[in-house]
Amino acid sequence: MNTSEIFLIAMIIVFSAPFLVWRVARTDYYAPLVVVQIIAGIVLGPGVLGALFPDYYSFVFNPQVSAALNGIAWWAVMIFVWIAGIELDLRQAWMNRRESGITAGLALSVPLLFGCVAALGLLQYSGWMGAKAQNWQFIAGIGMACAVTALPILILLMEKLEILRQPIGQRILRYASLDDIAIWAVLALILMDWNRVWRQLGFLLVFAVAAWLFRRLMVALAERDRWYVGLIWLGVCGLGADWSGLHFMVGAFLSGAVMDTDWFKQADVDGLRHNVLLILMPVFFLSTGLRTAWSMGGSAVFVAAAVLLVASVSGKLLGVHIAGKLLGWQAGEARLIGWLLQTKALIMIIFSNVLLDKQIITSTTFTALLLMAVGSTMLTIPVVAPMLKRMPDIRQRLR
Repeated sequence: MNTSEIFLIAMIIVFSAPFLVWRVARTDYYAPLVVVQIIAGIVLGPGVLGALFPDYYSFVFNPQVSAALNGIAWWAVMIFVWIAGIELDLRQAWMNRRESGITAGLALSVPLLFGCVAALGLLQYSGWMGAKAQNWQFIAGIGMACAVTALPILILLMEKLEILRQPIGQRILRYASLDDIAIWAVLALILMDWNRVWRQLGFLLVFAVAAWLFRRLMVALAERDRWYVGLIWLGVCGLGADWSGLHFMVGAFLSGAVMDTDWFKQADVDGLRHNVLLILMPVFFLSTGLRTAWSMGGSAVFVAAAVLLVASVSGKLLGVHIAGKLLGWQAGEARLIGWLLQTKALIMIIFSNVLLDKQIITSTTFTALLLMAVGSTMLTIPVVAPMLKRMPDIRQRLR
């Protein structure tokens, strides 16, 4: 068979396997399709399918097919992160800056601290820190991975729970938006290459000027042209960030963050996010699964994933609980918000992919973080849905 035929076999597997599991097993309550797709990516990777059927695995996911899949995955995840940047609404956060600042700050800093402690534990053993990492980069990277809130997946889950457009949902989006900015800022700091620092500072300076010009251009354009010009802007920013040594994902987020949501119809933004998740992101999940490794033994990976999951969930819940005490929230409110904000899924996986690309973590650490992200996301709806039933009035809480 030629490469194109094998590529299409891989694509059929990528789209059919998770969909059939999702539909037949009816997993939507505890594992939405996006989570099943992430798990399918892990199963189709070298640690499971590759170990059980090595000949079949090497035939389907040969270097040529893997390269083609990776190209699609790069563009898919760039668009996804770009949309996440567009969906940031900092004006609402500024209008409620005291409440948003306290909640977002504690929701980020406490799990970050807990994650850093877990990373210090991992440093006591070989095989977890990447070849090009310094200790502080590894610790900060793991800590921030534990602190991440996956804004796009949070939106999907709140839509499912029917609270996205309710006051409580809009409050949670404000907190997650502020944390999203901090996450990418910390990532940029971790990736700062002091041998190329002037190139990176030059990129940021040029980006600031270009963003000002870009915003003026977008306001002048008809809405039908803005999406196309926005995609060109995405490519340029990704290229500039990668050339400077930061990573094209940092450029993708920055390119969206300087765009205003109200330049587009909300239905169009929601539709684009939905279509990217439907058409392109399954390839990214497979590409992610192909990067997993169990070289230190499955038990060590699962133990590390469990420790990281406890650090991330308990840190998020404690941070939001402290915020709730300071702001005088009603009983149970902090717990509900904390459980929603601990959702990891895609953004943490993207964040971890960047750390792996830059050799700050190893494939084994990446696998543990991936398992932690899946576990975190699968916990959300089963925990939050009963809470909403017990507290129906919380949907309308403005602060």
